[in-house]
Amino acid sequence: AHPSAQPAERDRRKGRRGRGAAGQARGIARGLRTRAIMAMGDAFTPQTWAIIGLVFFVAGLVKGVVGLGLPSVAVGLLSVTVGLKPALALLVMPSFFTNVWQALAGTALGMILQRTWPMMLMILAGTWGGVWLLARLDAKVLAIILGATLIGYAAMGFMRPALPHPGRYERVLSLPVGLVHGIVAGMTGSYIPAVPFLQSLGLSKDVLVQAMGVVFTLSTIALAVALADQRLLSPALMTASAGAVLPALAGMYAGQMVRQKLSEVHFRQALLCALMALGCYIIVRAKVG
Repeated sequence: AHPSAQPAERDRRKGRRGRGAAGQARGIARGLRTRAIMAMGDAFTPQTWAIIGLVFFVAGLVKGVVGLGLPSVAVGLLSVTVGLKPALALLVMPSFFTNVWQALAGTALGMILQRTWPMMLMILAGTWGGVWLLARLDAKVLAIILGATLIGYAAMGFMRPALPHPGRYERVLSLPVGLVHGIVAGMTGSYIPAVPFLQSLGLSKDVLVQAMGVVFTLSTIALAVALADQRLLSPALMTASAGAVLPALAGMYAGQMVRQKLSEVHFRQALLCALMALGCYIIVRAKVG
């Protein structure tokens, strides 16, 4: 080889070794963070358990009054106490039980599955991708994404956009909707992206509620599997999640009672304002911290 090429070759080798060392360091750091998350459920204090129970009662109350919002409320509040990744793990069991109840409370399950199965396949793929990103992105970046998602959810709730019926493009459009829904659900626990699309299908109110239950149930199952695959769902966190089911169901029952005595419109507006404020707080906290 030409003498002048030898230093260049040495530099390239050093660069490759440097990149390899940096990659190994990132992998070690990610492994340490994963082990810390896996052990977190064992380290919850009585105060933390009380906060988890209260958060899921409030989230269930919201779902009982307005019919949705449990994941966004629970993850938004828990992310500022136990962190986003444990919050998603804690969401699994309460979300599953409250949504499977909603999915089975109707007679249109077959029709819903027939119309939404392409979207559901993309939800599975998107959720895995979202959790893969969740396991690798910096906590501050994830917090900003969660805050922006809560703000977007609140803004969409205020504007209540009415999408046109997709017509013959329903199946084609359901594919990107399912993918985006899955990615957002995997990274933030929010099951909202698919809702405007479902509302555009012209379903009756009861069928729409059941369809949301079906989609949310599948999203929760996909989230649980993906979290376990990325080692973000430990037995201790799963046990803690199971313990949050009762407060969530109690909150749902209380919400259904409250709905008969107050204006759902005013409650929804107060909820959206609170979620928007929470989203702003999470973003500011991530940037300042």
